[in-house]
Parts: sequence; structure tokens; C-alpha cells
Amino acid sequence: MKKHLSDIYEMRHYLLLWSTQMISGLGSGMTAYALVIWSYEQKGSALMTALLMVCTYTPYVLCSIFAGALSDRWNKKKILLLCDGAAMVCTLTVFALLKTDRLQVWHLYLVNAFTGLMNTVQQPASEVATTALLPRKFYQKVGSLRYLSSSVNSIMTPVIATAVLGLAGMDAVILIDLLSFAAAALVLIFFIPIPKIVSGSPKENFLRAAGEGIRYLKKERGILHLMLFLAAINLVASMFEAAFPAMMLSREGGETAMGIVKTVTGLTMLLGSIISSVLPVPKSRVKAIWLCLALSMCTENFLLGFGKSLWVWCVGSFLGWIAIPWMSANLDAIYRLTIPEEIQGRVFAARNSFQFFTIPLGYFIGGFMVDRVFEPVMALQQPGSPLSVFFGSEKGSGAAFFFAVLGVLGVIVCAVFRRDRHIKALEIND
Repeated sequence: MKKHLSDIYEMRHYLLLWSTQMISGLGSGMTAYALVIWSYEQKGSALMTALLMVCTYTPYVLCSIFAGALSDRWNKKKILLLCDGAAMVCTLTVFALLKTDRLQVWHLYLVNAFTGLMNTVQQPASEVATTALLPRKFYQKVGSLRYLSSSVNSIMTPVIATAVLGLAGMDAVILIDLLSFAAAALVLIFFIPIPKIVSGSPKENFLRAAGEGIRYLKKERGILHLMLFLAAINLVASMFEAAFPAMMLSREGGETAMGIVKTVTGLTMLLGSIISSVLPVPKSRVKAIWLCLALSMCTENFLLGFGKSLWVWCVGSFLGWIAIPWMSANLDAIYRLTIPEEIQGRVFAARNSFQFFTIPLGYFIGGFMVDRVFEPVMALQQPGSPLSVFFGSEKGSGAAFFFAVLGVLGVIVCAVFRRDRHIKALEIND
């Protein structure tokens, strides 16, 4: 008991940051969830809805390398507050447009692009702040705690957002978002001292500093190839996310069914986070990462594609997410134990470009393929044809067909990277 209390005391500043950011993330997630439903109801298009995430991730990918150099030079607390403040302004802008009945989907594209730009600067600063606030022995727990907060948000976002939307409308959703931001900002300002990280000279050439993360990855081929593996996984996962609302909102029960599956995902992540937090360090972190992703890729896509009932989709969600927190914990530990602390901001920023560039691409491809290829193909099927038997004939059957294709693609990605010798060489034990 004394040891646990001692650990909590040592982690107190990080836990305070983590918990308040989790609350703020819940508020932001509720607004984003409500706007996805709003945008799909406006257009009924998977591509138009997927473009929301394309706009969020594109500046994140394009500007990350430069943002990392800026982040390493600036005060981390000020960066976090500035970026959160910009997100609050975006939320207020959406609220004003909504209240004047002027909100259009393209407004959300602009807001998401600006928010994505702010996240580009905030994310590497947050990574470095985490390293600064935590003793080395707790690095294994960081990934688990992050997925714990993510799982809580996944559980609560659809439940609370749907309830608040139904009872009080979008005004109440946005009010909760703003209050959660204010609480997180006040705690960060007054109660969380973030140590200063020395990251080179302020007079260092900016372009050279921005390129340092890339130079590091050229030298550390194992880390680079691991990022590329995750980039391929992110491509499949983002195509899945683009197709998911199109299938769920087109089926019977629409919003309710999607909310239930999302809630199951959150509960699964919560359970996975708890399990991950008590599991010992594996003999091979690399093998653990591969096994977790293989389980996810080889189950959820197929069950959502071929399944025709809510309980099958929930089983797919469980199998797809139960091992992801453990994967994240080991991935995070590899990065933090391998990359020197003084250049982590720049390397994490380079990672954002290499590992996440496939996300906006995947959202666009996923939305396009559902709207322009798979739904039209399914609309041409005759009753009793093999495809209609497997995937149905109503709207949303094209997205289900697409899920099955993504399942095959996910298996191929895992099989190819399992043989990568550079990734195999990353055997870190602490």
C-alpha cells in the first residue's frame, strides 16, 4: 500500500495533467461526435463526413516537422495553454454560426483545419512535458493511462452527447465543452509545474533543428520502420473510421446502434487499459505490438463486415480493441527509452509526419470508396446474389463490403511487417 501511495505521489503532477486533460477531451469529444451526426444528416455522404477528419489531420501531417522545432524552443506550459485556447475559440465560432443558423459543413472543414494546426504544435509539447513530469520507471504506465482516458472518453462521449443532444440540444453540448476546457486550463496554470527541457541553443538554425528528427530516424532504422508499420495500420484504420458512420447510421437503430458500439469500444479500452497496467514487461515489446495489432486487424473488420446484428458488431469491437492499450503501452515505452529526451519533441514531430500521414489519406479514400465504388456496386446486386447474401442490400451494405476488404488488407499489412528485420532488432527490456 505504501508503495502505491509513493508511486502516486511521484506521479502527482502528471496524474493531475492527465486527469484534467481527460475531462477537457471528453468535452471536445462530445462536440465532435455531435457535429459528425449533424454533418451526416446534412449530406448523407460518407465522403463529406470523412473530410472533417481529412481537414483535421492534413495540417497535422504537413507541418509537424517544423512544429517540433518550435515546440522544443518554447515554454511547454504556454504552448499547451495557447493551443487549448485556440480550440476554445473554434468551438465558440461554431456555436455562433449555429445560433445564427449559418453553420455549413464547409465551416467545419475550416475549423477542423485550424484545430489540426494547433494540435500539430501541442502534441510534441505534450509528449516532452510527459517525459519531464514522469520518472523513467513509470514510462510503461503512460500508454496504459492514455488509453484509460481514451477509453473513458469513448464510453462517455456517445452516451452523454446523445443524451444531452436529446434533452438540451447542441447549446448544452458546447457549454460542457467550454466548462471542461476552463477547468483544465486553471489547473494547468496554477497547479502543474512543468520542468524546463534544454533542447539546444535558441540561436540554432531553425531549418536544421526541424530536420534533426528526420536525421535521427535515418540513423535509427528500427524506429523508422516501426513508424512505417504503424502508418500502414493507420491507413487501414482510418478507412475503417470513414466507413463506420456510413454503415451504422444507415442501419436500423442508426444513432443508437452507433452509440452502443462506440460505448462497447470504450468499455473494452477501459478493460484493456486496466489489464495493461498490471501486466509485466514482455520479453519482446516488438512481438507484443505485432500480436496486438494482428488480433485487431484480423477480427473487427470481418465481424463488422459480415455481421448483421448489433451483438456481432459489439463482439467485433471488443476483439478489435481489447489488446490496443497494451500495444500502445509497449510502443510508447520503446519510443521514450530509445529516443534521447533532449530531441524527443523533434523526433515525435517527425513521427507525426511519417506515422500519421496515412490518416487523412485513409479517411479520403475510405469515404470515396464507400460513396463512389462499394455502395454503387451493392445497389446493382440482384436479390439472392452472393454479395447481397453476405452484406445485405440496403444502404450501408457497401460499407459492410468495404469492411471485409479492409480485413484482408489488415492481414496483409501485419504479415509483411512481421518479417522486417529492422523492427525485430528493437528488443528493449528494462
